[in-house]
Amino acid sequence: MVKSDTFHCSVITPERAVLECEARFVAFPAHDGEVGVLPNRAPLVCKMGIGSLRVQTGETTHVLFVDGGFAQMLNNRLTILTEQARGVEELNIAGVQQSLNDALAMSIPDDAAFVARTGAVERARVQRRLIETAKR
Repeated sequence: MVKSDTFHCSVITPERAVLECEARFVAFPAHDGEVGVLPNRAPLVCKMGIGSLRVQTGETTHVLFVDGGFAQMLNNRLTILTEQARGVEELNIAGVQQSLNDALAMSIPDDAAFVARTGAVERARVQRRLIETAKR
């Protein structure tokens, strides 16, 4: 098998294919930490968490907010299936701050409400961190 210095990366949501490119490196949030992928990696299936997806393609680095899902690396093709993938340019600080305030104001009458509130707070905080990092 010929070794390559890139691999194909696809980021797909239920609505659309968000990104299709040849990548040199990808880092995504797994449910238990961050996973980095380089070309010719061994097969992998991973449950994703909420966080920042970074895709390096030569000179460019794409940064996306992703909201859970699954990642599969097979035959030099990384496929990321996620509920939501948004570029930093699609996020606005006022909307994110409002989402965070709404999440923090949610009542917690039971375990399901606690899980929902925790996820909403984490989503808003990750989005806010991405916006703040992009401004630097």
